[in-house]
Amino acid sequence: MTVGQSTTHAHAIINVLRGTTYTAPANVYVKLHTGDPGSAGTANASATTTRMQMTLGAPSAGSATSSAMSWTSWVPASETLTHFSIWDNSTAGNFLQSGAFSASKSPTSGDTVNATVTVTQGPIAA
Repeated sequence: MTVGQSTTHAHAIINVLRGTTYTAPANVYVKLHTGDPGSAGTANASATTTRMQMTLGAPSAGSATSSAMSWTSWVPASETLTHFSIWDNSTAGNFLQSGAFSASKSPTSGDTVNATVTVTQGPIAA
């Protein structure tokens, strides 16, 4: 397994080049994982089920970084968070993309977990 775009999301972007209209999600949400989320975005899910809404800044050089997201009053006793998945719905919906955090986090009960996510499209032609 490897992180990246879901097949459905990749096809939607490619279809734009074919003249097919792409309807962007109204909002996107981040789910935390303790390992690679896999091709469906559902593997190694954190015990916390909360998906946080992600707000991306303007893209530059093929990348955009989100505003900080916070998961407060951490519930699981202990987990090591290493990956994330991006969805088009807060509780169900479609898996869009996954990635790995640059550093893992191991929160304990009651902690607040803060994270930002950088989304990249590329490589960019030079």
